[in-house]
Amino acid sequence: MNYLIVVAHPDDEVLGAGATIFKLIMQGNKVAVAIMSGHAVARNNRSATLSEDEEKAMSIMGVEKVYHADFPNIKMNTVPHLELVQYIEQCIEDWQAEVIFTHHPSDTNIDHQETSRAAVAACRLFQRKEGIPQLRELSYMEVPSSTEWSLNSAENRFTPNKFVEIGKSGVEKKLEALSAYTGVMRPYPHPRSVEALSGLAASRGAQAGCAYAEAFESVFRSE
Repeated sequence: MNYLIVVAHPDDEVLGAGATIFKLIMQGNKVAVAIMSGHAVARNNRSATLSEDEEKAMSIMGVEKVYHADFPNIKMNTVPHLELVQYIEQCIEDWQAEVIFTHHPSDTNIDHQETSRAAVAACRLFQRKEGIPQLRELSYMEVPSSTEWSLNSAENRFTPNKFVEIGKSGVEKKLEALSAYTGVMRPYPHPRSVEALSGLAASRGAQAGCAYAEAFESVFRSE
């Protein structure tokens, strides 16, 4: 199965699905990551090593294919929606993606919101273009320090309904990949601390009846 992880920034893929990506690849699936903005603007102390950090993180998870767009960081709402959609469509076609993971549309980060909406629009490509595999599933991820800050009660908030068991080794692999990104990890009680991320995996695991899990909201599925 071909999986495509569509994220706004480098590190979002690990925060939202790092252990799941590693597990999928170990099971023989193909996983690619599409990053909409690689700019380090507004990310203190990260510009000098961001490319190298990303390469190392991808290697730790086993990801061999990464698509890089050049949309502006924290300004993706200034880009015409169609341009975002068309870029993701190109990735879907090239990778022959069958399953897509992306941000929840109510994340507090504006780039996450725009990426999510564009990914939803792009995933319909199979309905109007030949040679595109049928979409099997579309799921939203939770990205700590963003998803939980969806405070507008008028919006649909992240509601997990899919839990991927990752085990302790999966948590460790996720933390290892995150540590490759300079400045991402923070001291506890920050949501991106070792303690908080491990605790979240344990909490999601408890919901699903296992030790550790990553949670997703599956919003489209075709058997």
